[in-house]
Amino acid sequence: MPATPAWPPQSTPRLFIDQPLAPGSVRIDGPQAHYLIAVMRMKLGDPVKLFDGVTGEWLAAAASIGKRDLILDVTDQLRPREPVPDLWLCAAPLKKGRIDWLMEKACELGVDRVVPVLTRRTVVDRLNLERLRAHMIEAAEQCGRTAVPSLEEPVKLPALLREWPGERALFFADETGGLPAFAAMRERPGPAAILIGPEGGFDDDERTAIRALPGAVGISLGPRILRADTAAAAALSLWMAATGDWQVPH
Repeated sequence: MPATPAWPPQSTPRLFIDQPLAPGSVRIDGPQAHYLIAVMRMKLGDPVKLFDGVTGEWLAAAASIGKRDLILDVTDQLRPREPVPDLWLCAAPLKKGRIDWLMEKACELGVDRVVPVLTRRTVVDRLNLERLRAHMIEAAEQCGRTAVPSLEEPVKLPALLREWPGERALFFADETGGLPAFAAMRERPGPAAILIGPEGGFDDDERTAIRALPGAVGISLGPRILRADTAAAAALSLWMAATGDWQVPH
């Protein structure tokens, strides 16, 4: 006998819905409706995977299709919300394109919270947070995540340090030299954050202020000079391998 096809199929569209999901009806409009109706050519009864960042992933089916909106019938929970490592990315804003890429990678690598940090050498002081969040949502949709990192308002470095929670380690990329990153992270399991400076690096006063924080650990990311976005992705990957959920079988 032929095998029963998997349901829902691998090709099923997957969308983030910014409201708590539960069995019942959900109305979709705007760009998401255009995507399902015009791009995916959705028909009545076709499946859709939905997730809300809170309750996990759900199966839905098209119950009504209009010209600019559609009604989805949410039926079954496919997966609960994934466990998220307690890791923040605190990074100086970068130019458009590079910061978009960084937001995608932060989501893919499993960051829980992103905090833009304004330093003296930061070249970008205005951010389109809505656009950046859209990049993270798109990454979560494509990579099967059931959680989306929170994105905070930009904060100046002195304010970040002044309000820093004492139980959270702060690993900052120090271009003047620091401990080997992987080993330092292995020695400090638990809540943590990665702090990445701007393209020009931290100035001397900022570096002194960071080092004065009890939970701060200067780390080295190797012998080569890395661009800020590359440094962030490298540091996040090292933390996930050292003490995050890359060690957990999946």
